[in-house]
This record gives sequence, C-alpha cells and structure tokens, in this order.
Amino acid sequence: MPAPSAAASAAPPAGPAAAAPPASPGRARPWPRPPHCLPAARLQEPPENARVTVAGLVILRQRPGTAKGVIFVTLEDETGVVNVIVWRKIYEAFRRAVISGRLLRVTGRLQRAHSVTHVIAETVEDISPMLDLLLAEQGRQGDPAFADGSELS
Repeated sequence: MPAPSAAASAAPPAGPAAAAPPASPGRARPWPRPPHCLPAARLQEPPENARVTVAGLVILRQRPGTAKGVIFVTLEDETGVVNVIVWRKIYEAFRRAVISGRLLRVTGRLQRAHSVTHVIAETVEDISPMLDLLLAEQGRQGDPAFADGSELS
C-alpha cells in the first residue's frame, strides 16, 4: 500500500475537533470557539475579551431603570449559570429574542470584574424551538418524567 501524500496528511481533521485551535502551553484543552457553545463551567478558561458563544435557558431578565437601557440576562445550562449584558443597541437589533426567548444562544466578549464573569452580547439568537425537538426525539411513552394524563381523570 503506498504511503499517503504530504498533502493528504496535512489536510485538516473533520468533525468537532477541527473547530478548536491547538491547545496553548499550560492549558489542558482549548475552549470551544464560536459557533460552538462554551459550557458555563468552562467560562474561566478563555482570556478576558475572548469571543465566546454560550447557550442556556433564560432564568432571569432584568432591566433596571437606572441601567440606561441595559438588560441583564441570566442563562442556565447543565453546568451552571452565565451572566449576559445586552446593551441598548444590541437589544434593539435582537429585541424579539431578548424579550421572548426561552432558550438563547449568545455570542459576545468575555468581561471579568470583581470575580464575576459576564458575556457582553454581540448577537442573540432565540433557539427555543430546540426545546420541543428535544422532547420529540426522546419520546414521552414510558418515561416517568412525563405524565401520561391518566392521573388527571
């Protein structure tokens, strides 16, 4: 069998690993770069001002009167919570998603201040329909997490 050519062996790998850059010295593994989502538990890995994408269920929206149009959104994923700051200009561009989304994907820059990490939103995407897909794919029959309706009779 002939040896693979240099061009073939230099081809980038396919799949999720291809999206991540090589690990830098001192890091166990690189963090997921956009459009791949970074879990809340790994928010400490990227450096300040790194561009990241996070996703999660909206558990809180705040629009304080003293915040001059800024909206604070808290997202929760299976590993923890993410604090998102949505400036007025971004809110105006993604108003519907910010107001009504149950499940959001947010891309923005990391900001750290006083041991608190925030994502400063650049784009906000409502991915709430994915919640329904999760339920449809797992099926409800025989799953004790879902009522079959018999107890309502």
